[in-house]
Amino acid sequence: LAKHPEIKALMKPDYNLIWVVVLMVLAQLTAFYLVKDLDWKWVVFWAYVFGSCISHSMTLAIHEISHNSAFGNSKAMWNRWFGIFANLPLGLPYSISFKRYHMDHHRYLGGDGIDVDIPTNFEGWFFCTRFRKFIWIVLQPFFYAIRPLCINPKPITRLEIINLLAQLVFDVAIYYLWGVKSIFYMLAGSVLGLGLHPISGHFIAEHYMFLKGHETYSYYGPLNLLTFNVGYHNEHHDFPNIPGKSLPLVKKIAAEYYDNLPQYNSWIKVLYDFVMDDTISPYSRMKRQLKGEVKQD
Repeated sequence: LAKHPEIKALMKPDYNLIWVVVLMVLAQLTAFYLVKDLDWKWVVFWAYVFGSCISHSMTLAIHEISHNSAFGNSKAMWNRWFGIFANLPLGLPYSISFKRYHMDHHRYLGGDGIDVDIPTNFEGWFFCTRFRKFIWIVLQPFFYAIRPLCINPKPITRLEIINLLAQLVFDVAIYYLWGVKSIFYMLAGSVLGLGLHPISGHFIAEHYMFLKGHETYSYYGPLNLLTFNVGYHNEHHDFPNIPGKSLPLVKKIAAEYYDNLPQYNSWIKVLYDFVMDDTISPYSRMKRQLKGEVKQD
């Protein structure tokens, strides 16, 4: 910032995010209606080909919203309510809890017992062969759901209860209106999209140490168009209050800080290399013993 103070001008809400999220919710509602009378094989097909992409993209919209990118820091609660709305087509309550844990990830990156992005000791010990690492990738959404309860359980908040109740009402309404195939499409899309899917390469690309000494990596490939530029991950951790839309400008303005860092251009290759490289496993993360006072969200 001392060298490039113009970056401060990028620290503002991205109001376009609001309309993109609304359109994504409407797109999924349309899909719920269209799949209700399809054969099961086509429900599964569209859940993976289309629903999974929308669902994973929506989780990254929720990531943006967790940083108050939709309405700004001055309207933090507007972002929380909007996150609950964005959560609806995923089928499972996620937004409020994600925000609480994700702030810890930024404040205490790699903090042992705090950052639940770090795999458990069991994951590192068991998923150590190529086949088991492949299974671990398939099951990633389940580990991300269960891991916080094992590593850093937190008391349930009022907003999390509201998130849960809103989701239950929405799911029941979809079942009542359009039946079990629409519910299956919704839930399968979320699970498949966060598991064995090209976009899921970002889970591993962001912080797994393929090169010793480098714990955060950026990805500059085309899938950033579907993921609100989450691939610009070094830039995001440097400036978490800048919306994803503006992160390419951060890289352009401060190119001398980012251009020479290790980077990726293919999340599919990241997944392949993770499975096939015997020196990489869920243990390949930087873990820190935190000192001093820890303030969690």
